[in-house]
Amino acid sequence: MGWMDQIGGLLQQYTGAGAQAAPGNVQDDFDQFTQAAPPSTVADGLAAAFRSDQTPPFAQMLAQLFAQSGGQQRAGILNTLIATLGPALVSQFFARRGASGLAGLLSGGQNEVTPEAAQQVQPEAVQELAEQAEQKDPSIIDMASNFYAEHPTLVKTLGAAALTIALAKIAEGQRKG
Repeated sequence: MGWMDQIGGLLQQYTGAGAQAAPGNVQDDFDQFTQAAPPSTVADGLAAAFRSDQTPPFAQMLAQLFAQSGGQQRAGILNTLIATLGPALVSQFFARRGASGLAGLLSGGQNEVTPEAAQQVQPEAVQELAEQAEQKDPSIIDMASNFYAEHPTLVKTLGAAALTIALAKIAEGQRKG
């Protein structure tokens, strides 16, 4: 039995659903969905939520996720942003914000931050970096979606509207497929 056989009925209730039509149990439905669906499918739904005009801007949502993340996850998403923007640009950004330790680390030839260093970064800084990254390379949304698809418990902190949009996007895609 495939994953769609397991949760097809669950997704059916999200067909055509907008953020305002979020069922009361969207958190539980999202849990069930992420346990059955492959991470790539979860990522597709997240990308739809990140791009939706019914949710806050991508950079704001990424900062929200970052704020809820542990050191490993913070480092992972920061390193994704660094890979997109380049260590030199991110180093300059941190230097301007008074984070000389992080700036020095990146300008010293290191291309990644450690979980310990990532804990020092404020969510507002991630929001600014994400805005720049999205302007430079819109596929950062897909990269962040793939990253957070591996951490669905964190994704639930985005709220019912984002989860509903993610589930609706998957339901729509399965209906077409």
